Amino acid sequence: MVVVSVSLSEKLLEEIDALRDEMGFSGRSDVIRVAARMLIDEKRNLREFNGEINAVLFLIHPRRVEDLVTKIKHDYEDIIGTQLHSHLKDGNCLELFIIEGESVRVRELAERFLACGKMKHIKLVTF
Repeated sequence: MVVVSVSLSEKLLEEIDALRDEMGFSGRSDVIRVAARMLIDEKRNLREFNGEINAVLFLIHPRRVEDLVTKIKHDYEDIIGTQLHSHLKDGNCLELFIIEGESVRVRELAERFLACGKMKHIKLVTF
């Protein structure tokens, strides 16, 4: 196996340690490997969809990036049917988008949010 170095915030490292302990992983590397595999599998599954699809996109982001979320959202109004926005107690916002459109556009939207690097959590469920 190749060894790589990764910078993590103290909080994220604490969460990884908690997962390690709760789930019985032998070390941090195992937790990170499983998380990476899950992300790769999720991405692979998304690529398998073709044509018109329905999807739900969940985002959690800091309130300070609401303008960025709005800007990206406006570029995809053709596929976003409904948006729900809620302020969370910890200074974050929850966005829920109900989407219907070409799989390429749906992937594009999710990847735009992912690529901006400002989202704390992104989850796309397709069906």
